[in-house]
Amino acid sequence: MTNKIQLLPSGIPLVDSAWGGLYRGGTYFLIGPRKSGRTLLALQFALECAHQKEVCLFFTSMRPKDLMIHAVSIDFDLQQYMNQNLIIVVKVSPPVELEEVEDPDNYLADYIKDILPVIKQYKPNKIVFDELTPFINFNNKKLLSDTFLQTLEEIEDADITTLLLLGEPANPVSLNIVDLLTTNSTGKIVLTKREDVVNKYHLGIMTITPNVGHTEGKFSSNYYIEPYKGITVDFNPSDQEEMLHQFISTRQKKEQRRLSELEVSGGITDLSNVYSLNDFKLIINNQIALYQITGQLFSLVVIRLNAGVEKHQLLSLDQLENTVRLATNKRDKICKIADRIFILVTKETKSAVASLIAKIKMNLPADSQKYMQTVSKLISVSALQVDMEIENAESMIALLLKNQSA
Repeated sequence: MTNKIQLLPSGIPLVDSAWGGLYRGGTYFLIGPRKSGRTLLALQFALECAHQKEVCLFFTSMRPKDLMIHAVSIDFDLQQYMNQNLIIVVKVSPPVELEEVEDPDNYLADYIKDILPVIKQYKPNKIVFDELTPFINFNNKKLLSDTFLQTLEEIEDADITTLLLLGEPANPVSLNIVDLLTTNSTGKIVLTKREDVVNKYHLGIMTITPNVGHTEGKFSSNYYIEPYKGITVDFNPSDQEEMLHQFISTRQKKEQRRLSELEVSGGITDLSNVYSLNDFKLIINNQIALYQITGQLFSLVVIRLNAGVEKHQLLSLDQLENTVRLATNKRDKICKIADRIFILVTKETKSAVASLIAKIKMNLPADSQKYMQTVSKLISVSALQVDMEIENAESMIALLLKNQSA
């Protein structure tokens, strides 16, 4: 892949005003209750794609005619763009009554995987899935996570920007599933309906929250439906938000632009999550800026081979690097510095670092219990979670190395 990492207009007004668009190849969730305007926003996303002369693949459980009626309500001639093959509507039937299926989880897993051949057939630039809720009613959450991540990585590897629609979680089980999926996304857009407003065109509050990138941070705004125009917002950054924006230094803003301009064939090779030292520091600085604005936590982990490991040919640094790559997902960032391997863990869950270390041990290049126990004792691992006292990447790396030496 040789495309640049770049932001593109999304057709979603708050996203375009606050973030400047969505990342090409990113995955975003649009979450909200019924009649909150999710489908209208998805249509605006598809229309913006067509305006850019790119192809949008629109999966929907609605009848094409009903989708066209929705589009007409915002003055969008869907048929015109369908005739030009810029918007391709694919009707998907929700799963049958799962009680009638012998193995519901694997049935749903196959259902999700079945979208990949369609994507390969049409080769779109963007995808809408309206809506995903009926397809994620898994009992086995690990199978859901594995299926979703595998499918998602294949889509992202094709440089496709994806918008996945979900219903508002109705109970704790649904909330856990939504949290599981959105943790692995680039960001989410949440619609909260306002039932108490007098203005019939005021639908509620739109909130956008980043997981990766979008260092501008989290924003909220009233949103409205304007007949024959679509979803609009009255976004105007507050004084506090303006102050937070100023908190990001000019240097960090330049670094963000530089990151967006990196060729995949250069600084980020073949979609690998292994980075050069300069690019790794750049990414850490952007994560620090994101934390300072939104409170989005992350951790930095360092692994070092103790003296004698390589000498006795138990494990080489290259083997350890490959083990780390197998244990991490694409959202984790890796950098090899001298005899150490650093990992930026972007998940904020408390168990993320412990889970990563356990996976690394499981992926060591031998399945002998004795070998694993021996090598595990000869590997030093330290982790540091970001806090407000950390100013930049250099200080965070230095503090982590100091903690490891202590």
